[in-house]
Amino acid sequence: MSAEPPPVTAAVPTTWRTRLDPRPALSRLRGSGIAIVQIVVAATAAFSFAHYVLGHEVPLLAATVTVSSLGLVRDARPRRVLETVVGMVVGIAVAELLFTLTGTGWWQLALALGATLVIARLLSSQPGFAMAAAIQSLIVMIIPASSPFSRLIDGAIGGVAALLVTALIPRDAVRSARRDGAAVFAAFEAAGGALVQALRRGDRLRGERGLTKARGLQPLLDRWRESLDTGLGIARISPFLRRQRAELERQERVHQSMDLASRNLRVIARRAAYLVDDGVPRPVAADLIAEMLRAATLIAHSLDDIADAPAARASLIALAGRLDPAKILPEASLGDQNLIAALRPFVVDLLTATGMPHAEARAVVPRI
Repeated sequence: MSAEPPPVTAAVPTTWRTRLDPRPALSRLRGSGIAIVQIVVAATAAFSFAHYVLGHEVPLLAATVTVSSLGLVRDARPRRVLETVVGMVVGIAVAELLFTLTGTGWWQLALALGATLVIARLLSSQPGFAMAAAIQSLIVMIIPASSPFSRLIDGAIGGVAALLVTALIPRDAVRSARRDGAAVFAAFEAAGGALVQALRRGDRLRGERGLTKARGLQPLLDRWRESLDTGLGIARISPFLRRQRAELERQERVHQSMDLASRNLRVIARRAAYLVDDGVPRPVAADLIAEMLRAATLIAHSLDDIADAPAARASLIALAGRLDPAKILPEASLGDQNLIAALRPFVVDLLTATGMPHAEARAVVPRI
């Protein structure tokens, strides 16, 4: 009999010390450290080039374009940065043209803003693209310039600076992806642990709690997906991250498998929550899921050390060969056998997360 899973509930401290705990703020700052460096370097370099090299008196847009395009957002893909830069340059160009033709005033401001938003919406489906263009258009119409179209040059300089620092001062893509991957596996194991307890005790409340936890996995998977997309995008243009591409691509394969495994976990959770409503313990199903969760823990460890993947694979192969509902529970109800059957695609997804090809993973599960 496997060991009892950890409790699914825990005390949540709510004292004044918790509210004044500086650790979340320090963690937030640590996570934004490279982004802050990127913004400071890019904005300073863009301003200095426009002011000291090109002689622009007030190169405001050279700095604002870099800050707005980089930002502190998690999605730092070069494509996203480029899209934001293009949006701002479009806004500057439209406003500069109208400013040259019509001058400045309230109706000119309205005309420039409206034209910018129309053009931006035609060019891109992203609302952020239009908003970036509109803000730069307003700056051009409200703040005078010493020479025509100098602000368009400043905006282009800011965009180039933003793209350069994205490649030359890259954010730590692998660490961020590993952190988000670890969060997915922790939540995955918590959801599975609740189901194990529910099945072992015939506990309807824990079954519902496990289903709720399983349904809450998708936002964490989306965050991991975003981190991987950002890392792979930067690794393609940064000379400093090229060696990390293989690791990020491996994590991407694990993510795809865990996304499917999470979907199957929700199916298992729905069936388990329905079955335990009768209050009858189901230790066989509980033990099978517990074994899979132990293998999932090894897969989580493989994000840091790939040497853990073979052990997870061997454990899952041994388990998959036993997943014949008619042999495991020959006298059980159809509902109980369907729960065991739902574990079959689940174990295949976990096997592919270890790096096993999908066809081979399916082949180790007995035909029924």
